[in-house]
Amino acid sequence: MSFPRAALLLALLASPGRADQVFVSSERGDDVRVVSTEKDAVVAVIPVGKRPRGMCLSPDGKTVFVALGDEDAVALVDVASRAVVRKVAVGRDPEQVAVSPDGTAIYVSNEAASTATAVLLASGRTLFVAPVGTEPEGIAVSPDGGRLYVTGESTDDVTVVDARSGKVLGRLEVGARPRWVAFSPDGRKVFVTSEVGGTLSILDARVLRLQATVSIGNGQTKPNGVAVAPDGKRLYLAEGRGASVSVVDLAALSVVRRIAVGDRPWGVALSPSGTRLYTANGGSDDVSIVDTDVAKAIARVPVGKKPYGALYVPDPKP
Repeated sequence: MSFPRAALLLALLASPGRADQVFVSSERGDDVRVVSTEKDAVVAVIPVGKRPRGMCLSPDGKTVFVALGDEDAVALVDVASRAVVRKVAVGRDPEQVAVSPDGTAIYVSNEAASTATAVLLASGRTLFVAPVGTEPEGIAVSPDGGRLYVTGESTDDVTVVDARSGKVLGRLEVGARPRWVAFSPDGRKVFVTSEVGGTLSILDARVLRLQATVSIGNGQTKPNGVAVAPDGKRLYLAEGRGASVSVVDLAALSVVRRIAVGDRPWGVALSPSGTRLYTANGGSDDVSIVDTDVAKAIARVPVGKKPYGALYVPDPKP
């Protein structure tokens, strides 16, 4: 698919600034809102297509990939111009998207098809379509680019796929209705949140086994989006209906505090310094900005309808 560079761009408050940004996908608004980390305000709205959900950033920091669930495509957004420059067909009902460490391929979880699709960006050619668990959502590629981890919501598992061939390497049982997946900074551990199970599963990526399970639930908590601190010591987990974020000490394997945010936080994004956390609050149509040093929300920014994902995008240096 191609996409006209000049179409579907609505910029607010003048031209793109030279500051870090947080991109927020608006699932029911069919756009991405750009929040300035200096102004703590929306500075642009980018119409991207139908039902934008998961996002990821290219290794060079110049392109944001947005999964479009109702278009069976991924939109490529140029960070500097805040414009959609291309769309790539990726199979049925993509929910989340990951990019290879070398930036040559993208991977999506096809929720309605129970598959994971890999597409080469240069040609748009499908590299493989791999069978995974039912209703896949979370997808992440290992830092070495060798493996994909894909959550299966209805099968309560994680499928491990060879990222180059599409061969299924194994499946690991986790908590009920797993949602998001993320790696530790060293790539040795994989973290999986389980919404119904109220747990955080920690997998050993080297031997493909479940290493530990941390209970998150308090009767209201529904674990969803997850972000790992740059030093790998703590993990921040959106609690969905719990309207808060759990802070998990990864050495103690326990929740050390809970931070109140907006209604139904879903996706989360952490600054490279680890001092600011952003939560996409699907129930209150806003983003909470958390100061992690004091463990408190310091601002809330209205965004589009039903924000799904949050993605921290550093200033794209020329």
